[in-house]
This record gives sequence, C-alpha cells and structure tokens, in this order.
Amino acid sequence: MTSQEAARELLAEFPVVDGHNDLPWALREQVRYDLDARDIAADQSAHLHTDIPRLRAGGVGAQYWSVYVRTDSPDPVAATLEQIDCVRQLLTRHPEDLRPALTAADMEAARGEGRIASLMGAEGGHSIANSLGTLRGLYGLGVRYMTLTHNDNVDWADSATDEPKTGGLSAFGREVVREMNRLGMLVDLSHVAATTMRDALDASSAPVIFSHSSARAVCDHPRNVPDDVLERLPANGGMAMVTFVPKFVLQAAVDWTAEADENMRAHGFHHLDTTAQAMKVHRAFEERHPRPVATVSTVADHLDHMREAAGIDHLGIGGDYDGTAFTPDGLADVSGYPNLLAELLDRGWSKADLAKLTWKNAVRVLDAAEDVARGLQATRSPSNATIESLDVSAG
Repeated sequence: MTSQEAARELLAEFPVVDGHNDLPWALREQVRYDLDARDIAADQSAHLHTDIPRLRAGGVGAQYWSVYVRTDSPDPVAATLEQIDCVRQLLTRHPEDLRPALTAADMEAARGEGRIASLMGAEGGHSIANSLGTLRGLYGLGVRYMTLTHNDNVDWADSATDEPKTGGLSAFGREVVREMNRLGMLVDLSHVAATTMRDALDASSAPVIFSHSSARAVCDHPRNVPDDVLERLPANGGMAMVTFVPKFVLQAAVDWTAEADENMRAHGFHHLDTTAQAMKVHRAFEERHPRPVATVSTVADHLDHMREAAGIDHLGIGGDYDGTAFTPDGLADVSGYPNLLAELLDRGWSKADLAKLTWKNAVRVLDAAEDVARGLQATRSPSNATIESLDVSAG
C-alpha cells in the first residue's frame, strides 16, 4: 500500500477536522452571497478553494467555517450576523453533505452519518463590539470559537500584527475569556500577540485553540506560536492547528510578502484584498518578483516541530482556505489533505498519531470545553460586566 493509499484509508475512518475556512467571506466578496452563482455542490475550482466534491476528495469530516468580517467594517456585529446567515443557508442547501454541529457529540454523529460536521468560528473580538451580551448572542447562533483579535488590536486585547497597546489582555479581556469558558466557546489564539496568548492561557479554565497558526521557531512570523506557548498546551489541554498559508510557513515567503503587501498599498489596495482587480496587481508583482513556493514538506516541518514542543495530543489542522491568495504546492485546495498525511506517514508518523491530528484531538478539545462550561454554569451567572467598568482606560 502506498502512503497515499494509507492516508486515504485513514481519512475514511478519521477524517480531517479543519479549524478555519473562509468560504463565507469569499462568497460575500465574490457574489454577495448569491449561492446560485457559486454553487458549492459543483466544482468551483475556478473561483474558490472549497466545494463539496473537493471536501469529499480531501477527506474532510468537520469544518469550522469562519464568520470573519474586517476590523474596519462599519457595523461588524451586523456583518458577522450576515456571515452566520451565509453558513446557515449553505447548510439548508446541502443537507445530504453538511450537518449542523454545535457539540462534540454532533461531530461524532456527523461522522457516523458520513456527513461533514459544520461548526462556526468568529474571527476577531471586534465582532462582539465590547459586549458580553453580544458574545452570548453569537454563541446562541452557533458560534463555537472566537479568535480574540484579527490583524488589528481590539480595545481589550493586542494583535500579533499591530502595535502593542494593552500589553496582552486587559481586565475586560480576561472577563471575555472567562465568559467564553462559561459558555463553552473555545478561546482561539490565532492572530493574537504572544503576550495575549500567555494572558489567555493564564485566564482560561478550559482548553484553548489556535485555529490556524504554525510554529514561530520554524518560520519567524508574529502570526505563529512561540515554543514557550506550545509547551503550555499539555497543561491547558488545548491544541494548535497548523496552517498552510505560505507567508506563515516559509521564511522566504515572509520576506516576499512584505514587499508584495507594500506594492498593494502603493496601488491603493488593502494588502488582504483578493478581488479581481487586486489580484491583477498581485500577479503583475509576482511576474516581476517570482513568489517563493511552500510545499507539503514545508507544512510537515512545522508539524514535526510542534509535535516536539506540544506533543501529539495537542495538534490539529487549520488550512485557512479561501482566506489566502496563495497555497503550497500539493495543498492547493481542500482536496489536498491526503498529501500532507502521506508526507507524515513517510516521516514515520503512525496511523494512531494521524488519527489524533485529523479528528480525535479536535473532538476532545470541544468536549472538554463543554465539560468545563457545565461546571461553571452551575456556579456562575452570565457576566454583565462592561469594558468601562473593568478597564480604567476605557472609562
């Protein structure tokens, strides 16, 4: 049996739980949620990294759909609700393939049915507009993790890619973490500053996740996780889900991306813009300056290191498909996961290890967060604290 065949056999039993996919944002940007124009039941490879045939080919059994909105959105709460509505529309349109999931038990039920468990994660604390009531509202609508920041600071937490302001989490930020623990909403530490990571680990009584981050020791980018934080995951019970974004996994791509981003800004585009006009500018830059290419092996290097730092019980996968302009060779879209597993098999990873990486760890972490929440709800009422009452600088 080849490594590819062994990878596909394993995925048939223990499919991938992917921590982060930006399909809802791509649908918003490309067709303003016209799901007929981007029918994911059919091949959408000309426009998207994601559709149902390729999810099936890739062995995906559960997907956290990101309900991301930009930090400069004039009304981020309303925009987040629109993103949630998009996911709900997708679930209604494709019930034979996508199963709504709110719990670890739902994930296992979907696996038993041969459907793809569909969960949601809000990407950035700006989505709650400094309101714990709004946080609870998102949880009530099905959001099961929140990334504390995106690329910019929020009033109560520092981002990895912004100038430090809070020094990690503020008092209100710690209250956000505690309320997420009480709800059973996973605290996602991708995108946050290392100081915020450490503060959140101090504050959280439930396992945390990194929904799409790689190892900083392998690629020195602030979006990645330092070793001292990875080493804290066993005590916390959480997990880091390796991402595939070349500018986070390949050092040469980090340097190239800094130049490409500056070129985008010089042409009047946001550096994360993936519209047709923006991509035309990107492609012209790439013709003049060939892009360093990450590979499956590049990603596997991160997993090897993260395994050494955190242990096999604390790893997962979060590809960030449809949220990145570029992908590694061999991981071009959601059909590529078998290539990564085959590479890891060739490196000596056992099938038991890979079952944890793809499925078991992610299910365990959500189940543990639910267990913590049950205990907290028996002793703690919903918090009605405000940022003004807890953070002196906000008053």
